[in-house]
Amino acid sequence: MGKAYELLIFDWDGTLMDSAERIVRCFQAAAHDCGWRTLTDEAIRKTIGLGVAEALARLLPGEAIARRQAIASRYREHFLRLNDTPTPLFPGVAAGLKDLRARGYRMAVATGKSRIGLDAALEESRTRALFCTTRSADETRSKPDPLMLHEILAETGVEAAEALMIGDTSYDIEMAARAGIDSVAVTYGVHDSVELRIHKPRLCVQTFPELCAWLS
Repeated sequence: MGKAYELLIFDWDGTLMDSAERIVRCFQAAAHDCGWRTLTDEAIRKTIGLGVAEALARLLPGEAIARRQAIASRYREHFLRLNDTPTPLFPGVAAGLKDLRARGYRMAVATGKSRIGLDAALEESRTRALFCTTRSADETRSKPDPLMLHEILAETGVEAAEALMIGDTSYDIEMAARAGIDSVAVTYGVHDSVELRIHKPRLCVQTFPELCAWLS
């Protein structure tokens, strides 16, 4: 690896949890409920990682804020209650997180999910106890703004040079670069390696076990 880190900061959707399909279906259902045209899978996938409000601003740039807010409300209803598309952890994540914790790493989450969505995911995956702190997009600024990383560093007392951001989107890698934090990109999520390399992660990995091996 060549460098030791004290704090590992993980994105959630597309990095730890395989939830892209559910996110896409819920955005499409929400838009349909509000009488809007069909949103394509590709367009939605490109916004995964942003907060819901920021994603809808990109998906529907000419739409009134009130209409976007209505779609956002329906999206949350679908994701949290109506849609049952499975959202498992990616292969190797459950065991890998426990191993990283056992090796002495402190771990945090920085996500575009809402607080209620993140809390539900932490409970579902039984991983809450592994993280020393978490930040969601609705309690700070959305990626790629670096504020949520600055807040995590301030809360944990860790210097930027001792932290590593791990994510699957260009928003994660750009956020880390703007915060002065090293990053690793995972290529099994929603953005391809070309997009991920724009903001110069230390490396790209194809699986979560590969990340754990590099960290060892």
